[in-house]
Amino acid sequence: MNNSDTNKPGESRRSFLAQTAALAGVAMIGAGCATNSSQRLVPTVKASPGRRPQAGESIRMAIIGTGGMGGGHLNSIIALAKEGKTDTKIVALSDVCDSRLLGAKTVAEEKQGFDVDTYTNYRDLLKRDDIHAVLIASPEHWHAQHIIDALAAGKDVYTEKPMTLRLDQALQVRKAVLAHPDQIFQVGTQMIMLPKYNKAREIIKSGLIGTPVWSQTSYCRNSTTGEWNYYQIDPEWKPGVNLDWKAWLGHLGPREWDPKVYARWRRYKDFSTGIIGDLLVHVMTPLIFALDSGWPTRVVATGAHVIDLDMENFDQVNLTVQFENKHTMMIAGSTANEVGLETMIRGHKANIYLNSRHCQIRPERIFVDDIDEQRIECPDIGNDQDQLRLNWLASIRSREPARSNIDLASKVLVAVDLATRSMWEGHAFTFDPGTMRASKS
Repeated sequence: MNNSDTNKPGESRRSFLAQTAALAGVAMIGAGCATNSSQRLVPTVKASPGRRPQAGESIRMAIIGTGGMGGGHLNSIIALAKEGKTDTKIVALSDVCDSRLLGAKTVAEEKQGFDVDTYTNYRDLLKRDDIHAVLIASPEHWHAQHIIDALAAGKDVYTEKPMTLRLDQALQVRKAVLAHPDQIFQVGTQMIMLPKYNKAREIIKSGLIGTPVWSQTSYCRNSTTGEWNYYQIDPEWKPGVNLDWKAWLGHLGPREWDPKVYARWRRYKDFSTGIIGDLLVHVMTPLIFALDSGWPTRVVATGAHVIDLDMENFDQVNLTVQFENKHTMMIAGSTANEVGLETMIRGHKANIYLNSRHCQIRPERIFVDDIDEQRIECPDIGNDQDQLRLNWLASIRSREPARSNIDLASKVLVAVDLATRSMWEGHAFTFDPGTMRASKS
């Protein structure tokens, strides 16, 4: 994984001009967003439309990033294929760490029964025209570049959450995704697959609960040793020998080698938004989908170091997000206490309780004669992350949009980025959907 930019040979002038125009638009959007980690993203020029799996042909996919999440996806997708739920083969892997790459290769080959190619430079992987789709499980600061390059190479894309590290990157990715409408794009926020959120959306649109006034949700857990410290440090990692530290750092380098940052980057504010981007996106995404309240327009948040004083990111966060239609969402996150808020949507006439698998509707006291309390049963879909993976793979065949799409992910990133900046800078932040600009309130 390095930052050299090489175009494929034989690219057409028309393709080059189209990509140049798209990139110009990307640059203009990115310039409208202040950020503490601005990155100019330059896509590889797309030479030809990507290949689509034909009837009876396996989906040939690759994984960029073979650490914890990448390894999890690898094992799960192979298992789903063995169960007959998808006809998919993982044919290529990329990572800057030799031991992780070799470990993933060994697992993939043993479980699938055929050779799997490996690459230390992901751009070499993307040059292959026999790969239909790419799953991105790299650290957050690399998501945007990997997404943009994969789209430009004609691949369908699944990226781990959060979609990007910063808002300017998210808006550049949004521009790139919209410029490639024929390609499938999915963000790994699996709770969007839970039927209760679809049902809640239907209930709200029916007018049963009246105007949704405010909502609440949370993602809280606890640890005796510090969140994300369970990622182990391998004493055999040696930058320049079996690990390309410079390539891993990318635009956030150069820095001295730090195995803690490499293994536990979610704990450090330059590389991750911590609880907000790693945990809260899971619960915010389906709730934003259910409410359909437009873009976040004002965010204020607080963060604190309460227990885990060694972690640079906060171990307790509280967010207040206001949307275009004036709906307000309150979100709590903690890695120092596991008791969270009840997930619910408060309407003028009734409330929807979402803590269980089902939707429970309870009227406000003054509307008990008009609205009956009711429980709407929702099916058990099993592993929601597997369902999201299958949704992406099915979309690759049908060419229907995937569930966790670019519009939803863009709105989530506005809330994530503004909340992060609010915590560190001590101000409220606003976002103008008309100009796509964020500013300090």
